[in-house]
Amino acid sequence: MNRTCWKWAVLLGACIILVCNRPVAAMEPSLTWLGHAAFKYTTRLGKVILIDPWITNPKAPKNIAFKHVEAILVTHGHSDHVGEAFELAKQYNAPLVASYELTQIAVKHGVKNVLPLNPSGSVEVAGVKVTAVEAVHSSGYSEGDAILYAGAPLGFVLEEYGSETLYHAGDTGVFEGMALINRLYQPQIAMLPIGGVYTMKPPEAAVAAQLLGSKTIIPMHYGTFPALTGTPAELKKEMARMGLHSTVRELTPGVEVKIKDLM
Repeated sequence: MNRTCWKWAVLLGACIILVCNRPVAAMEPSLTWLGHAAFKYTTRLGKVILIDPWITNPKAPKNIAFKHVEAILVTHGHSDHVGEAFELAKQYNAPLVASYELTQIAVKHGVKNVLPLNPSGSVEVAGVKVTAVEAVHSSGYSEGDAILYAGAPLGFVLEEYGSETLYHAGDTGVFEGMALINRLYQPQIAMLPIGGVYTMKPPEAAVAAQLLGSKTIIPMHYGTFPALTGTPAELKKEMARMGLHSTVRELTPGVEVKIKDLM
């Protein structure tokens, strides 16, 4: 190779390196409620994380489809939270994050990519640090007539650089450990169940909001079934009675909301 050709080769190589290393433009992260306890979190780089993806629930938008899914989080083994998680994990080869026991059930159902967690454990998926935290509930996976132990119920804290910290409580009652979640992670946005019977009712959820200190409270797990009678209006009333300054944001299933607009 003569000197002129060599110089052009070096310049071309440098241009390729510059293009390949060009930083990807960040976008505004967003949250979409899919009904019940199911959410889609879209990261600053456009990655999709699904939480408790029961996407055939009565409140879910019809014909939900995803172009890609980078991770799936499941709080516990009940069917209204596992939903279609196993099928989606296999379809997109997305890592499934859940308790150890639930991930082993998932493996038996053909899921190959699992990331087991227990409370206070963390893992990074799709550029987001996911930490498992305590939840006060039960957890069993129904398989035919049998109910398999699916590990401890969990909540999840999602921390992404440059965005607000999110807390999905899973199914839970109120517990003093929520103050510790506040102390350790300071979640600015908290997704809390309010339906009652199987989880907190609005009065307990208001106390949970007080313990967490989150700026924004997103009600979930209400109205899906007749038994789940708690409403966002009741939660607002209870929080006002307690003098809390957090904002209750009632989301519409299928409507994407920028995280900055939730603050």
